[in-house]
Amino acid sequence: MKKILEKVKISIKKEMKIFEKQFINIIQSKVSIVNKITHYITNRKGKQIRPMFVFLIAKMLGNIQKKTYDTASLIELIHTATLVHDDVIDNSNLRRGTFSINAIWKNKIAVLIGDYLLSKSLLLARNNNYHDLLKIICRTIKDMSEGELLQMEKTKKLDINEKIYNQIIYHKTASLIAASCEGGARSVNADEKTALKMKKFGGFTGIAFQIKDDLFDYEESHENLIGKPIGMDLKERKITLPLIYAIQKSSQKNQEWILNSINNYDEKKRNQIIDYVKENGGIEYAKKKMIKFRNNALKILDHYPKSTIKEALKTMVNFIIERNI
Repeated sequence: MKKILEKVKISIKKEMKIFEKQFINIIQSKVSIVNKITHYITNRKGKQIRPMFVFLIAKMLGNIQKKTYDTASLIELIHTATLVHDDVIDNSNLRRGTFSINAIWKNKIAVLIGDYLLSKSLLLARNNNYHDLLKIICRTIKDMSEGELLQMEKTKKLDINEKIYNQIIYHKTASLIAASCEGGARSVNADEKTALKMKKFGGFTGIAFQIKDDLFDYEESHENLIGKPIGMDLKERKITLPLIYAIQKSSQKNQEWILNSINNYDEKKRNQIIDYVKENGGIEYAKKKMIKFRNNALKILDHYPKSTIKEALKTMVNFIIERNI
């Protein structure tokens, strides 16, 4: 699967190299502990899907500019900050198979590093007078925060339906991919209609991305590849699309059994819920919805001329739902 991303990167290889160097320079500080931590972060870089979308969208619509590199950096700053904060919220000691920031430097420092990265994104937009990007950043940070808080609220009450689920995953995950695509368009001076179309493209792609992540919770074969044990969402009382569908199709008695099993979670109950979801079509339903959102994203690309960049974008969208990492 990583080979697919490397193949996509061929079309933006030069841009990604420049971006990586710029990103390292941007997050530097005069405070030594900040540099120590940010050096640790950059040494364990992830898939870089969001900056890749920035460059691919920008290159499909126009010519890469300084603003495009800055857009990729501010998007990655937000993404990195939210990962650091998420690990604190989830009390997670691992991130992509290595120790999280909070595991090494404790929660207080991790929270402040996340804040530092967010402030860097805002400063990057403000110092370059990117008022359009500043608006996107503020909206996205707000959306992501609201998405996490809504999920926490529903985790306590265990009252969630598909409409609320879609609202949660759009805000907490898809909104940043939507911002990447809209930002990529605006960085090359695309018109308003095109920029909003790219935002929509990113939104569809981001929802498909999160549904795929949620499906991993039911697939034991992926446990070692993504570093996420099966049933982790269930353990954390997160009710995702496969389970929502199974609950909606269940009798009152079975609904009560599922909710009681989540409230009194253990390994046996986890396996029983996973089996129940599989037997009652929850996995198939979630996959169909994921493919629907993928197809909606691809339809938007149909309106643009055939090119190697467009093909790379289509490959990226397909990677989102076919990945095992």
